[in-house]
Amino acid sequence: MRRADELRSGISAWRDLEQRANGLADMAELAAADPDGGEAIRADLERDLAALQADWARMEQQLLLSEPFDERGAIVSVHAGAGGTESQDWAEMLLRMYLRWAETNRLRTEILEATEGEEAGLKSVSFSVEGRWVYGRLRSERGVHRLVRISPYDSQKRRHTSFALVEVMPEVPEDATVEIDEKELRVDTYRSSGAGGQHVNKTDSAVRLTHLPTGIVVAVQSERSQHQNKERAMSVLRAKLIERQEEEREAELARLRGEHVEAGWGNQIRSYVLQPYTMVKDLRTGVETSNPTGVLDGDLDRFIEGYLRWRVGPGDPTPAA
Repeated sequence: MRRADELRSGISAWRDLEQRANGLADMAELAAADPDGGEAIRADLERDLAALQADWARMEQQLLLSEPFDERGAIVSVHAGAGGTESQDWAEMLLRMYLRWAETNRLRTEILEATEGEEAGLKSVSFSVEGRWVYGRLRSERGVHRLVRISPYDSQKRRHTSFALVEVMPEVPEDATVEIDEKELRVDTYRSSGAGGQHVNKTDSAVRLTHLPTGIVVAVQSERSQHQNKERAMSVLRAKLIERQEEEREAELARLRGEHVEAGWGNQIRSYVLQPYTMVKDLRTGVETSNPTGVLDGDLDRFIEGYLRWRVGPGDPTPAA
């Protein structure tokens, strides 16, 4: 019944789009038939057409979201790569980028766990993003992100290259088809010591779960009680296990297609260059822009759409900007 309601809502939205398009066509005929008094109509036409095109682009993007869990929220983790303070600062920059993207899209976020760097930045951080179609859109961000810039931490102002790994998992319902045996879990509790302020709520009852068969470790310190943190950690663990299943399925499909699949730290997906020139380029899709400031401020939609089109197969690439 839930799925039927979702389909009815989708059909209704497309019918509304069709009615609006037909109404604009009728208005265009009126404007063309009245050369003297059609200016006011034409101004309304341009405004309504721009709104219609924006809604069309949003709904067209949803047609590309057809994988399991695409409609759900997401849990995102950012891990600093080798390079100490440089990479830890880069991890915090990526966190800010995703939080700004979520803010622009009016999505609720919550920091689940964060580990501060020795001097600056973050060694790792995990956060949730709630909303419909979030996972389907943010899964484009999975992989290694590379930054090239003049280091603010280098007194000689040399150019440095930093790496950070981004993981994206779907928020999954409690009844998802993943079984977790309590006997296969190691549960550790500890005092919260993550980044404070806006990033995490201090707590004395943080929980770390280790799934022994897979070695997956999940830590949560955002809630006020140990019980709440454990429940949230179980939800994140369930998401990680389902994501692993999805990755194994995709790898098997790629193997059957005869493609070379390389899963590892060196599989960078996007480069952000701030010096000696400015550019952000997605190495999978070819989508690029010369405005890294805008991208780091949350303007990710061109890369998300480019990834969605690239994933479904050959087609018109998203234009560079």
